[in-house]
Amino acid sequence: MRIIAAILLAFISSAALADSTDEQQRGDRAPTATDVINGLYALSHFQHGLLESTDLKGNAEVKNLAALRADEAAGRDKALKQIQETIGAEPRVSKATSAGASLAEPENADGPSYVRSFYAAQVAEYESAIGLIERYLRAPDNPALATFAREQLPTLRAQLRDAERTMADK
Repeated sequence: MRIIAAILLAFISSAALADSTDEQQRGDRAPTATDVINGLYALSHFQHGLLESTDLKGNAEVKNLAALRADEAAGRDKALKQIQETIGAEPRVSKATSAGASLAEPENADGPSYVRSFYAAQVAEYESAIGLIERYLRAPDNPALATFAREQLPTLRAQLRDAERTMADK
C-alpha cells in the first residue's frame, strides 16, 4: 500500500514540477524569484521523498546518500526560507504534492533496477534545478536570491556529476 501511495505521489510531484517548468519556459520569460524558490523547494521535497522511498526499497548505499541529500536540502531550505520571508514570496509547491520522488517504478523493481532508477531520478531533478537557476541568473530580480543561487550552483553541479558517474557505474 505504501508503494502505491509513493508511486501516486511521484506522479503528482512530477506533474506539478513539469507544469511549473513549462510555465517558465513558455514565452521564454525569465524565471522570477518566486519561480526559483518554488523550484528549489521542489528539489528539496524530491530529496526528502527519496529518503522515504529508500526506506522501502533501498540498500545501505542509497539510504545513506538519500539521508545525506535530505540533510543538505534541510539546510538549503533554512537559508531559502529567510530569503523568501524577506522578499515576501509565497511558493506554490506544497509538501503534500511534492513529497513523492520520481521513482515511479513498477512494484517489483528492486535491487540493481531500483538503484539505477534512484540515480536517474536524481540526474533529472538536478538538471532541472540547475537549468532554472542558470536562466534566473541571466536576469535576476532579487540580489539576495541571486547570491544564494550562485552559491548553490557549484554544489548542485557536483551532486549532478556524482549521480551521473555513479549511475554509469551501476
